[in-house]
Amino acid sequence: METVFSYIIGLGAAVMMPIIFTILGICIKIKFGKALQSGLYVGVGFVGLSVITALLTSSLSPSLSKVVEIYGLNLEVFDMGWPAAAAVAYNTSVGAFIIPVCLAVNVVMLLTKTTKTVNIDLWNYWHFAFIGAMVFYTMDSIAWGFFAAVICYILTLIAADYTAPRFQKFYDKMDGISIPQPFCQGFMPPAILINKALDLIPGFDKLYIDAEGMKKKFGILGEPLFLGVLVGCGIGALACRNGEELVAGIPGILGLGIKMGAVMELIPRITGLFIEGLRPISDATRQMITRKFGENAGLHIGMSPALVIGHPTTLVVSLLLIPVTLFLAVVLPGNQFLPLASLAGMFYVFPIILPVTNGNVVKTFIIGLILMAVGLYFVTNLAPYFTSAAQDVYKATQDAAVAIPQGFEGGALDFASSPLAWTIFHLIHSVKFIGPVILAACTLALAVLNRRAIIRKKY
Repeated sequence: METVFSYIIGLGAAVMMPIIFTILGICIKIKFGKALQSGLYVGVGFVGLSVITALLTSSLSPSLSKVVEIYGLNLEVFDMGWPAAAAVAYNTSVGAFIIPVCLAVNVVMLLTKTTKTVNIDLWNYWHFAFIGAMVFYTMDSIAWGFFAAVICYILTLIAADYTAPRFQKFYDKMDGISIPQPFCQGFMPPAILINKALDLIPGFDKLYIDAEGMKKKFGILGEPLFLGVLVGCGIGALACRNGEELVAGIPGILGLGIKMGAVMELIPRITGLFIEGLRPISDATRQMITRKFGENAGLHIGMSPALVIGHPTTLVVSLLLIPVTLFLAVVLPGNQFLPLASLAGMFYVFPIILPVTNGNVVKTFIIGLILMAVGLYFVTNLAPYFTSAAQDVYKATQDAAVAIPQGFEGGALDFASSPLAWTIFHLIHSVKFIGPVILAACTLALAVLNRRAIIRKKY
């Protein structure tokens, strides 16, 4: 079984999504050619997004590394990035069986009407394996590892159901889609609280400005393309030690600016392929279920937040937060994590936050700033446990991706900065027996409330 699911994961989303969507399309009576075309569009979207993410990382990393060297910003927690976190997650006993276990849980929840989401986002199952692996290694118990992973999975499905109506309303052409990814869903509860707190500030509602408003107010200065060029050039300039290097490095500085601008411009165009591929499947699924079960009985197809990271507000806020987060990492007392390889994960913080703020750039930026500041501490706090797991995986596999440089601990912004990951881990690991009981009781209560909402057709 481990070999089979490792093979599936190894194929990647770009290969498996056309297969899954073609089969799904045929099952809901879409013509084979149309179903295959839908799947291929989604697959091509994943390929394009991988290329753009690689461009972002490969372009920024040399300049950021030089900035770290020039200003002596080395901290004790080395940024491993999401590939290392996923490698640690999947190369454990929990990770090997995470897909069949979670799919079984999903089926049970669908049958008991405790969720409406069918989670086909298999490649983000590493998040559930990650929290399971952390608990498994620190408590030396596979049972506790699976407990953590399953709890995280159930809570994520419930959150996906809860956010689906607002998500579908905010994002165009996303009917029938929900986002069961625990990283971005983990930021949803604090985002709601912070958003409500901001609403209590007198006159704050007058600061509403969305991405389109930025374009009208600031012209080209409000365009993600121009902001990308500006931030890229700024980071490139910081990587120069003196005026002589600055003059000599102008071609590289301008090149970095253009590449960052290209990332900001190309991401929305690529995510458009996801929408084009999803539309026939989503429409046909909704029509079929409406015919058989009524207007409000539809299931949600659980997909990656990659579908919507091209939204202008997400691009603008993520871009602005990259240098701000680097600054916070250096000045915040007690933080030991400097995000470099993980910066591409910034885009995935906001897909569920935007429907909460209604796309307000100011609110989204403030919420992102607070969450990233706290997230840095979460990564620092979890670093010893991540390091222990990574070292054991490296001994067993000799996988260079999980090798931590000597003298450092390892960490990753992806998922380790999420309040959901931190809370689940410490309730199980630190609070011992009382914590798991509280966690199980809260999860069961939320599942019951979710079932009531589904039966009453609230969502």
